[in-house]
Amino acid sequence: MKNLSFLTQFFANPKTIGAILPSSSFLGDKMIEKIDFNVAKYIVEYGPGTGAFTEKLLEKRNHNTVILLVENNITFCSLLKERYKGIDNVHIKHGSAENIEQYLNEYNIPYVDYVISGLPFSSLPGKISYEILLNTSNSIKDDGMFITFQYTKLKKALIQQFFAKLEVTREYRNWPPAYIFSCSVSKKHTEELVNVKNTNCR
Repeated sequence: MKNLSFLTQFFANPKTIGAILPSSSFLGDKMIEKIDFNVAKYIVEYGPGTGAFTEKLLEKRNHNTVILLVENNITFCSLLKERYKGIDNVHIKHGSAENIEQYLNEYNIPYVDYVISGLPFSSLPGKISYEILLNTSNSIKDDGMFITFQYTKLKKALIQQFFAKLEVTREYRNWPPAYIFSCSVSKKHTEELVNVKNTNCR
């Protein structure tokens, strides 16, 4: 049923869903392996879809760790709200990741330790990608991380300019095989972006 729902939404919204099937458990393990769950107080997930990564976050997190799920697809958002209703410290927001600072204020989240993203930057409009990456880098605390997967390295250069360090690994046991970009934050680096012109809005 989960795969059928995902497939239906892919054909309805191919530019925002980005994949025909949900991510594999192997990719999920790679996406969370750099998270220090002993210290993480606030974790945000962009584009959780049917919850492939969310399940792993919930398995590993401390009970007091707050998880905010930001999902732009109303069908997936409804599924997530039904699945996770009644679970403490899990918030589900229907909206766009470019508004992350607004959502953090809404849920009284002062900063973010880790952002996990399933957004397909290769198919998102340049202006939206720029706003998501800039506002995300501004929201993550020093020494925090932004972790995303992509099916190509096409947007590596775009993503890299918003973070102090970017490491790439690959997971072949996923369909399609995926690259994982693990991006480290430095506040000094982030502040320098204020003076960078947006050249990615085409």
